[in-house]
Amino acid sequence: MFREIQKKAMNGLVTLLLFLVLIAVSVWRAVVAAKAADEMVGLVWTVVAILASIGLAGLFTVQPNEAKVLTLFGRYVGTVRDAGLWWANPFYSKKRISLRVRNFETAKLKVNDSHSNPIEIAAIVVWKVIDSAEAMFEVDDYNGFVHTQSESAVRSLAQSFPYDAHSSADIALSTHPAEVAKGLQTAIQERLEKAGMLVIESRISHLAYAPEIASAMLRRQQASAIIAARQKIVEGAVGMVEMALELISQRSLVQLDEERKAAMVSNLLVVLCSDKDAQPIVNTGTIYQ
Repeated sequence: MFREIQKKAMNGLVTLLLFLVLIAVSVWRAVVAAKAADEMVGLVWTVVAILASIGLAGLFTVQPNEAKVLTLFGRYVGTVRDAGLWWANPFYSKKRISLRVRNFETAKLKVNDSHSNPIEIAAIVVWKVIDSAEAMFEVDDYNGFVHTQSESAVRSLAQSFPYDAHSSADIALSTHPAEVAKGLQTAIQERLEKAGMLVIESRISHLAYAPEIASAMLRRQQASAIIAARQKIVEGAVGMVEMALELISQRSLVQLDEERKAAMVSNLLVVLCSDKDAQPIVNTGTIYQ
C-alpha cells in the first residue's frame, strides 16, 4: 500500500530569479559570441539558455489546504503540502489534490429496516483527505469511492436497526440519533480508511417510512401513543384513588365498607380516566340507596 511521503521542494521565488538571471546572461553571452564569430561559445550559451527555460517548468504553486503529488515516470516521489511557490524537477508530474473539508448528501435510498419495513433514508457525510498518496493511487476516483461507500454504509446501517423502538432498551433510527450517527460514522470510516480518508461527521438527514406503508405506520404510531398516554393516566388515577381512600381512613371522615369502597373506586376511576367531562348523578337517598 502507498503511504504519503512528505517532500521538501526548493523555494520557488529564489529559483525563479536565478533562472531569469541565468537566461538573461546566457542570451547576452550568446549575442556577444555571435558578434565575435565564436560559434562554439555561442552554442554553449544557447544550450544553457534552453536548459534554464526548461527549468522554469519546474515551478509550481500550492494553495492552502492543498497538496501536490509528485511522480517521475510513473514512480511516486513525494507530496508537497506547504503553501507557496516551489520548484522541483521539471520532469515531475504534479497532480493537485484538495485537503479541504468536504461534505455531500447521499441520495434518498429505499431499504428495509431490521423489521423488514420499507423506509427511505439519506445521510450527510463530512470528510477530508488525510493521506494524499492513498487517495491518489489506491482508488481510481476517490470522490466517487466516497459516495459509493457512504451509500453502502447507509444501507447496511438501515438494515441493522428498526425504524421505531418497541422497548426502552432498543436502539432505533428515529429515537436514537446520536447512537445511529456514531455507528454510521464508524461504518463509513472502515470503508474509507484504505483510501486515506477521514470521516469527520455523519448524520441522518432524511428518515421516513416508504409511501406505501406510511399511512398504516402513522396509525400504528398514533395507537401506540394513545396506549402509552392511557397507561400513564391509569397509573396516576390509581395513585389518586389510593391516596383518597387513605386520607379518608386516616381522618375518620366516614366509615366505608368494602362495597362502598369498590363503588367509590369505580366512580373515581371513571372521572379521572375519562377523556370527557363526567356527568354526576345526585343521590337523594341514603348511602345504600
